[in-house]
Amino acid sequence: MSEEWDNTTVLRKRTEHAKVIKGDAAINAARRAGAVVGIERKNAGGTNRSHSSSDHQKIAKLDRDNEVAPPPKLSLSVGKAIQQARQSKGLNQKDLGQKINEKANVINDYEMSRTIPNQQVLSKLERALGVRLRGKNIGEPLNSK
Repeated sequence: MSEEWDNTTVLRKRTEHAKVIKGDAAINAARRAGAVVGIERKNAGGTNRSHSSSDHQKIAKLDRDNEVAPPPKLSLSVGKAIQQARQSKGLNQKDLGQKINEKANVINDYEMSRTIPNQQVLSKLERALGVRLRGKNIGEPLNSK
């Protein structure tokens, strides 16, 4: 029986993992202890930079090369037609906006041709004002066919 106690069985042994040490004092202490020390520095460690400056220059060059034309704005004739039809009905921009469930700023942008046309808003404006705002006959009254 005594022989069994002399033999030792190790069920689990911890393996040594590389430790990350920050600071010069800890690195020097590890060197004095004879441990293997490897020093690696990260390029952008501790910052939110994911690209170097040369990457930004490459991306900017690609952006300049692949310029996409902005979407077309509303034509001036449509804006004038909206304004004339609104004034002929005796409505101000706020009243027209309430009538079609849009803000007065939206009406102002459409009249000044500062916006990208939305077909749903143009349709609401056509029905509320009774004039054509799309197609060839802009400004003419809507005809029920």
